[in-house]
Amino acid sequence: MLIDAAFVAVLAASLAGLALSVAIERLMTPTPPLARPWAAWAVHGGLWMLAHAALTLVLGRPWFAAAALSAFLLMLVLVSNAKVKTLREPFVFQDYEYFTDAIRHPRLYIPFLGWWKFLGAAGGVALAVAVGLWGEAVPDERLAWSGQLGGIAMVFTIGLLSLWVGNAARLPVCFEPDRDLLALGFLPFLWRYAQEERRPLAAASPFDGLPLERPQGDLPHLVAVQSESFFDPRSLYPGIRPDVLAEFDRLRADAVAHGKLKVPAWGANTVRTEFAFLTAVGEDKLGVHRFNPYRAMAAGCHVPSLASYLKRLGYRTVCIHPYPASFYQRDRVYPRLGFDEFLDIRAFDDTMRFGPYIGDAAVADKVFALLREASGPVFVFIITMENHGPLHLERVAPADVEALYSVPPPVGCDDLTIYLRHLCNADQMIAKLRQALEQCERPASLCWFGDHVPIMPSVYETLGAPDGEVEFVIWNNNQNHVHPCTLDLVANDLPMVWLHVMSRMIV
Repeated sequence: MLIDAAFVAVLAASLAGLALSVAIERLMTPTPPLARPWAAWAVHGGLWMLAHAALTLVLGRPWFAAAALSAFLLMLVLVSNAKVKTLREPFVFQDYEYFTDAIRHPRLYIPFLGWWKFLGAAGGVALAVAVGLWGEAVPDERLAWSGQLGGIAMVFTIGLLSLWVGNAARLPVCFEPDRDLLALGFLPFLWRYAQEERRPLAAASPFDGLPLERPQGDLPHLVAVQSESFFDPRSLYPGIRPDVLAEFDRLRADAVAHGKLKVPAWGANTVRTEFAFLTAVGEDKLGVHRFNPYRAMAAGCHVPSLASYLKRLGYRTVCIHPYPASFYQRDRVYPRLGFDEFLDIRAFDDTMRFGPYIGDAAVADKVFALLREASGPVFVFIITMENHGPLHLERVAPADVEALYSVPPPVGCDDLTIYLRHLCNADQMIAKLRQALEQCERPASLCWFGDHVPIMPSVYETLGAPDGEVEFVIWNNNQNHVHPCTLDLVANDLPMVWLHVMSRMIV
């Protein structure tokens, strides 16, 4: 049987694309070294050849298939580099949902890649499609074994054997993305995280074993606020006016406990801190699900939580998040976590915005109304939205610098000014919540903490980056001037500490 040019074209395009994939990977930050386990190279080659064979079978154009796969890989590399710059973490397999989320919520994602890069990538894909469709002809006898179909079969077989051999080595991963990327290379790194995704989320929560003995007297109202991007930035730049967080300072002075909180996220990925607080499960117990534990829960996994525990004690459990409940599949996850009610963006209107999102003042008012109408104990978990980035899409107002600084900041710190403008509203939210809880007839407690530090890369380049820890405060409305306890905690320990300091009323 004679082999015709279509057979050779498939092999040549696949090998050329494979070589180009290695070159594209060299553009990554951090850059994986070429010296890596042979099994990693086998997985890399196998994945590439299988994808090329499948796309060539569909399109009938092997060179166009190689170009399209190369463009897709380049896009992933650019997205990963943007994520490293803003979030200090490369793109992981579990981030694949962000592509659909970027379509549904473009303001939250695309600006971090950069609109010009995004438009350039989209234009490049459109150009590649046009050139591929009209610049490369489909062979007349594409289904001949001596022609294109035979070449596809050979590439597919080599790719399948390569992936099988590499996969048999079961390349180890530690779920520290930088380390795993450098150890395996990009495609094997994504492949192994995809495999680990199939493992069920089976983490034991401390709430599973807590006693359900109802204490004497009234159960206290419990309000927990996960404040978007909240941390104390005054250590970054001494020219920030101290009274930016005057109410926070007052709450901390009167607190039962306060301190630094180590959270499992930098700049974004709110659900990691959220899950840690609600379940008291550390990220080291989650395996690959640490990157997005809500996806496993939406698929059916069950983890006992603070909300489900309090619900069994007799609490009405409510979550307030002024954004669509479907984001991160919270509408499916929160009933599984034990919440009776979820008040999302539909509970607010556009007059309640401060900047692009619903303001903290409106959220505080909603809590005030809930407490006023409550006939029994309530647990309210609040996820604020006002201070969510991208900060650089907003503009500094003329009066902001004078109001927020005693000494104007250096050039390039506009993001900090915008952040402080919203932070002042978070501070006023503290005052409103404190007033609401002080007016309650029953005991009440407020647990306030940040989910992560904000994304401000240019500010950090100028002033230095924070360590990534945020602040927390636990305050009770019936405290008798007890000297506050200063603690440094990890996020998953905070709910148990909160219950412990309230032990005479709860546990």
